[in-house]
Amino acid sequence: MADIKTFNLPDLGEGLPDATIVEWHVKEGDEIKLDAALASMETAKAVVDVPSPYTGKVVKLHGAEGDVIETGSPLCDFEPDPNAKQRAESQETGHSHGPKKKKAASPAPAPEPAPAAETSEREDEGTVVGAMASGNQVHVEQVSSAGGVKAVPAVRAMARKLKVDLARVKPSGEGGVITIKDVKQAAADGSAAQGSAPAPAPAAPAPAPAGTGQRTSVSQAGKPVRTSPPSVKASGQPEQLKGVRRNMARVMADAHASVVQTSIVDDADLHAWIGKQDITARLIRAIVAACKQVPALNAWFDGENLSRTMHPQVDIGIAVDTDDGLFVPALRNADMLDANGIRTGINRLRSQVMDRSIPSSELAGYTISLSNFGMFAGRYATPVVVPPCVAIIGAGKLSHDVVAVMGGIEVHRRMPISLTFDHRAATGGEAARFLKALLDDLALPQ
Repeated sequence: MADIKTFNLPDLGEGLPDATIVEWHVKEGDEIKLDAALASMETAKAVVDVPSPYTGKVVKLHGAEGDVIETGSPLCDFEPDPNAKQRAESQETGHSHGPKKKKAASPAPAPEPAPAAETSEREDEGTVVGAMASGNQVHVEQVSSAGGVKAVPAVRAMARKLKVDLARVKPSGEGGVITIKDVKQAAADGSAAQGSAPAPAPAAPAPAPAGTGQRTSVSQAGKPVRTSPPSVKASGQPEQLKGVRRNMARVMADAHASVVQTSIVDDADLHAWIGKQDITARLIRAIVAACKQVPALNAWFDGENLSRTMHPQVDIGIAVDTDDGLFVPALRNADMLDANGIRTGINRLRSQVMDRSIPSSELAGYTISLSNFGMFAGRYATPVVVPPCVAIIGAGKLSHDVVAVMGGIEVHRRMPISLTFDHRAATGGEAARFLKALLDDLALPQ
């Protein structure tokens, strides 16, 4: 009887609970060598290739593309080649171990199974500011009146890497979804070159008519799912969050359940600024100044042990918005950087996030965080404090406000600032003093 080995999905990050299958590089019945690429998996932080732990035959794949596999659960079954180690040693030493045997012909590759409806790519949802985010949800991007582009975040990341314009890729997935294979094919044949006509999108199927009365359906997990209320036509189907968006849901739920969040807001007066300045660099400098004056907010809090760790260095988590969602890489030792160093560091982190090459270590361990949501819209907010951090700063949209001054009124350029903090670890007085120190630094001419 053949010796079958089951390979369980290893932890692909720092305690990540699961990963999504983006693409299998083998089929059942294929021969594979040790360390060859087995599958591409999307975690909450990156798309990574999982290498084969054996040389031998692939017996069973535990999941299809788009499925979520929990860490420690079966990923693939192998029939290891018992002579693989002996052949490898022979090649290394240059000595043969007896007469060479004729290598058996590899079995013909099995026909590729048609993708199941449950594993097709899905429509994406919007970005939540102030949290880590991505998934295999399909993001729809309007490119012309003829239709849109549908592709999961992992496919978009691959397109960016291969310099492929998704608007010019012909989709082969169900419902007009662009797959990884479509992107690779477009990169190989040059059909997605700039200037070519966008690929036509297939017409979307008409939604099924709504019935009368309350209905339920069965989810993939076997649990009943309540459908739309009577007289409302459903335009889509509920789907699992995957990748970074799945992790964001967990992180936000944990933060909401464990942190006593309190917010305080005010406006920074920028009237005294001289010339054009780097707003984000000034924000970071002001956060550093406030951390030095009130270190209680540049800290971590352990709610279980009721212990607080105040940090001598300032590592700022900076929210970076992408099509896949919101990432929060850490700008290390911000207290040691000048304006040029801050800008260089931000540009490097943004570039690594955009091409999904950022190490997982750079997405954790910050001591305080910044959400500069005002570059899009919004004045004040209550951004979420993610433990173990104690505080997060939100910067709103710049405005020109009428302010009262001695002898009359003036129009000043101002920036709304929101400070959310964990009230278990910091007092209201500490938060107010921190905010004042931040505003005072922003008010300086340069």
